[in-house]
Amino acid sequence: MPGSKRSSRCEALPPALDPYAVKIVVAGGFGVGKTTLVRSVSEIEPLTTEEVLTTASAGADSLDGVEAKTTTTVSMDFGRITLPGADEPDMVLMLFGTPGQPRFQFIWEDVTAGAVGAVVLADTRRLAESFSSVAFFEDRDIPFAVAVNQFEGSHRYRPEEVRAALELEPRVPVLLCDARDESSVATVLIALVAYAVTAAKSAQPSTPQGVLT
Repeated sequence: MPGSKRSSRCEALPPALDPYAVKIVVAGGFGVGKTTLVRSVSEIEPLTTEEVLTTASAGADSLDGVEAKTTTTVSMDFGRITLPGADEPDMVLMLFGTPGQPRFQFIWEDVTAGAVGAVVLADTRRLAESFSSVAFFEDRDIPFAVAVNQFEGSHRYRPEEVRAALELEPRVPVLLCDARDESSVATVLIALVAYAVTAAKSAQPSTPQGVLT
């Protein structure tokens, strides 16, 4: 496909291995860059459900002095990225971005169904808005990573400071990223997948002694 990001990543892969797909959710507050993240890394033209903000949403969808935002996601965003395998099949991440406004959070249950993990995208200028996203995935035992989108002009915090502010457990990955940059986003996704795999293995019941597998 002309312009496809996948071809540049997978030229050396064994053609006989079929890829497998996993579902990843991209969540966070209003205006943190979820649509930008999906768009920057997707190897296909992303599906978005953005609508122009109207005066009717001015009170509910406000960034409290942060740069103006003219559109908002009202249902979900969808994109796809392939992580090449070596001796294993490619892993195709199906990215589902949630709407950020609290009045659309009822959609989150449907969007997150079947997800193996989630990225909570955070803005340090409005870090308190990340608590509801963190609580959502903690309550449902869905592995998640926190990605701090480093907006221009925002104060730079170390990952350890963000972890402490959000009261995250030590095992939860916290990374700094630029949602506009493909390689930066890919690093976040790889870290999330690694964490999700580790969490899934630790959740499996151990084999009783004397039982052969």
